[in-house]
Amino acid sequence: DVQLQASGGGSVQAGGSLRLSCVASGFSLDDYAIGWYRQAPGKEREGIACISSSDGSEYYEKSVKARFTISRDNAKNMVFLQMNSLKPEDTAEYYCATAIGSVCPPLQLDSMFDYWGQGTLVTVSS
Repeated sequence: DVQLQASGGGSVQAGGSLRLSCVASGFSLDDYAIGWYRQAPGKEREGIACISSSDGSEYYEKSVKARFTISRDNAKNMVFLQMNSLKPEDTAEYYCATAIGSVCPPLQLDSMFDYWGQGTLVTVSS
């Protein structure tokens, strides 16, 4: 059974931190770039971070750069998103997704991510 599951969401106050995890089962993440996306109520889904499998290169959307860090542990078949200095505008459902290949596509091209996991809700209060 192939699954991709995000977890680690919760409710925090502005300025707080959360660490999201994305775990794969039934397949290996080794050969795929992995992206994190989020969707706030009433808004379109947006890509916020991606990590390549080829060389570990990281890419961030401008609003989260310097606050969020994406990482991966291939041995555990997991990808993480450390989120610091959270803001109310970070409130959203967060999803992880596998890219079509090993290199991160542009984050705005969510069509280049072909397998999506269940999301985890992050709520940041002011």
